[in-house]
Amino acid sequence: MTIDQQEYKHVGTSAPRLEGREKVTGQARFTNDIPVPGKLLYARLVTSPYAHARIKAIDTGAALAWPGVVRVITAQDLPILPDEKASRLRNPLAREEVLFAGQPVVVVLGQSEAAATDGAALVEVTYEPLPVASTTGAALAPGAPLVRNPQELGGGGGHGAAVQSGPRNLPPNVSNRTSLKQGDIARGFEEAEVIVEDVFHLPMVYQGYLEPMACTVVPEVSGHLTVYASTQTMFDTRREVAQALGLKVSQVKVVLPFIGGGFGAKAVLLEPLCAALAVMTGSPVHLSFSRMEDLAAGNPMPDCTIELKLGAKNDGVLTALKASVIFNTGAYPGSPLEWVVPHLSKVYPVPNFEVEGIEVVTHRVGGGSYRAPGLPQVTFAFESLMDQLARQVNVDPLTLRRRNILPDNRSGNAVLDQVENSSLWKNRLNSRESSHEGWGLAFSGSANAIGPASANCRLNEDGTFSVITGLADISGSSTGLAMIAAEVLSTKLDNITLTTGDSDSVPYTGATGGSRATFTLGAAVQRAARDALDQILVIAADFLEANPADLELRDGVVRVKGATVKSVSLEQISALTGGYDGQYEPVLGRGKTANTHSVVGCYTHLAHVRVDPETGEVAILDYLAVHDAGFAINPAEVEGQIHGGATQGLGWGLYEQMVYDKEGALVSGSLMDYALQTAPMVPSFQSVIVGIPGGQGPMGAKGVGEPPIVPPAAAIANAIFDAVGVRVTELPATPERVFHLIKESKTGL
Repeated sequence: MTIDQQEYKHVGTSAPRLEGREKVTGQARFTNDIPVPGKLLYARLVTSPYAHARIKAIDTGAALAWPGVVRVITAQDLPILPDEKASRLRNPLAREEVLFAGQPVVVVLGQSEAAATDGAALVEVTYEPLPVASTTGAALAPGAPLVRNPQELGGGGGHGAAVQSGPRNLPPNVSNRTSLKQGDIARGFEEAEVIVEDVFHLPMVYQGYLEPMACTVVPEVSGHLTVYASTQTMFDTRREVAQALGLKVSQVKVVLPFIGGGFGAKAVLLEPLCAALAVMTGSPVHLSFSRMEDLAAGNPMPDCTIELKLGAKNDGVLTALKASVIFNTGAYPGSPLEWVVPHLSKVYPVPNFEVEGIEVVTHRVGGGSYRAPGLPQVTFAFESLMDQLARQVNVDPLTLRRRNILPDNRSGNAVLDQVENSSLWKNRLNSRESSHEGWGLAFSGSANAIGPASANCRLNEDGTFSVITGLADISGSSTGLAMIAAEVLSTKLDNITLTTGDSDSVPYTGATGGSRATFTLGAAVQRAARDALDQILVIAADFLEANPADLELRDGVVRVKGATVKSVSLEQISALTGGYDGQYEPVLGRGKTANTHSVVGCYTHLAHVRVDPETGEVAILDYLAVHDAGFAINPAEVEGQIHGGATQGLGWGLYEQMVYDKEGALVSGSLMDYALQTAPMVPSFQSVIVGIPGGQGPMGAKGVGEPPIVPPAAAIANAIFDAVGVRVTELPATPERVFHLIKESKTGL
């Protein structure tokens, strides 16, 4: 079932992005482009080449003598308040010991970026290398070096807190454990007529945003700080900076320039350090990562190992699920463990399940979030086994999915219907041009994040409207919000200006992430516009001597319904609420939401590939992505999200991995070594938007930012098996890996 989009004038029809012209013409200003008053100092970092070492001495003499170098700062100099958990945000520079290769140790401040860079090269740090445990296996082994003191393992800085549930007799490098059980797992496997199981390995991956992390902090004469940051979370950034420096939150103002992508990584990282440097020097300070620093010391998605076992009847209906998930969270807790463990038991309602997950600290950079954090990994494992199960019980893979979702799962059945009726699915058995072509299916569903949000809507003197939020727009969400306001106010889209103010001037807005921007903030904008409209109608009713219920606003004019004579324009109403002789209160609509119930949207991807058995190279011939987006506010933007997310998911499946050597050093530490897709590598996508109304979202909209990255890796792996009969259990499916799997299958090894 879909919503009838004909009842709306603006929403439900495609519109170009409001900020598109600024970006394509180069007029958009990002953090590095912001002009600041005063003598700006540039910060460059000295980072550790070792994954684990004791800092024996730091010689700053040569750096301080270099022309243009103003100051050289170590951890002991920083005015950052300590916390008992030794989080990364409160310890931005290593003190006595470094915990990962690339960890900042020293900051050099220069009058120019060149001076700071030259000065950083002159700092000499003497290290004593220590034993390294950079993999989960090494960290869990008996006698493994202790990565963190147990009392420090209670907080993950900007990425969440570690909470150990269950027995505490776990290896010392385990920072978190969580588990879920239902039914009788032993009985579930006894009832099973077919059992499939495997172990899956997924690497650490980098978010690949265009703009590396960047921050500029300006100290004000009043003692306040103005923070310009490439961050997805304005108010969290304000709070973290204030707490780190012992300030009131009202003393910290956060300004969001344009953001060059984030995908979950740009929470809070550089801002407390940059603010501390500004406080110390009394000068504006700019700190940004180079691309290599961003790879080595940013917030990449941690690697994980998933052991999965499924039991089913001969018809493919699941009876039991047993899973173990291990995340390598790096030197700081905060993996997506708490999210993925419940997810494993929700996609298909298995009556008997036992899921356990642990998070392990290692000598690697701390892990962050990446678009649907953890779901691509568990979906890769689960959907690979579902494909294997379908083959073992000789049931069509789409039929198997349908049998294992609830009959009243309208979203799931709707997306499966779209795939089943597609020409790509119908013709797959008759359209093989070679024996090395294959089709792979992957199904899943997820809920968007929830939480509070607020917005204001102001009537301007010329009859236009300003919608004011704290949105960190990384995906074009502002266009959809403007369309919602235009719909409620019955005005042209270009009469709506969507403004992102600073943290001093805008109402509270939650972080951009978790597919929540439109779901939560869109609902707040809808209410703010409705509030503004109600105020307009009350003023117009008094002016026209009519009942507000008898009035309507159309094309900038309020008139009595069905009448054409008695009317008042928005410009007139604005004049009545301003100036020295205004008779009415200004029109300022306020909208607040606290969405407490998320809504699930399901999705199915179908990949058609050709595998070259002589090289292992995988070519994507066709790709279909079907998503339930609820009501698509801006279908063009939803389609763009599907294409972008699917592209990133294919990167997980075929190309991307952060590779470390045995000493914990990052081998793929530049874009020369880390394989991101270029335009010729991205296939053409067919996308289908399904509309099942969605709970508290505006006009039934659901989140769609994160889901498109979830199924691609699984769909590709299943297509590879269909093409050449080898099961990829470790990503990415590089030509070398696929070639060796084919070779092993032929030799029987």
